[in-house]
Amino acid sequence: MKNLKKIKFSIVIAMLFILTTSSMCSSDDNPSSSNNNPDDVINIVNNGTWRITYYYDTDHEETTNFNGYNFTFGASNVLTASNGTNNYSGTWSVTDSNSNDDNISDLDFNIAFSSPAQFEELTDDWEIIEKSTTVIKLKDVSGGNGGTDYLTFTKN
Repeated sequence: MKNLKKIKFSIVIAMLFILTTSSMCSSDDNPSSSNNNPDDVINIVNNGTWRITYYYDTDHEETTNFNGYNFTFGASNVLTASNGTNNYSGTWSVTDSNSNDDNISDLDFNIAFSSPAQFEELTDDWEIIEKSTTVIKLKDVSGGNGGTDYLTFTKN
């Protein structure tokens, strides 16, 4: 009877070991995964023009501040916003803030405008929370007041 208990205990320990080690491995652990590759995002936004379909600044929505503007993520990291009358230039880049894993949240979408004031609000190193060929969703948690901002670009 004692041997039977030892065998059952050994089987349980072996099963726990197998479950633990298999749950730590996944196809996402593959170093060739491109989920956090900045080039993927760069290639997406380099195609066509984009518009802001959602902008939430800490405690209220401000999407209408960008109505009518088309954004072009151009070569040499030049970001252009134009509504046909007004043209504003800024910079953009996508960087991998932690190359040790393949979590998309490690990618930063960096935007900088020096004017006008409404566009200066976009200046930040945004966390990419979702990407597709037609939508890029970004989030930023402010270090100063702890507020959270959300920004969504949708391809035209």
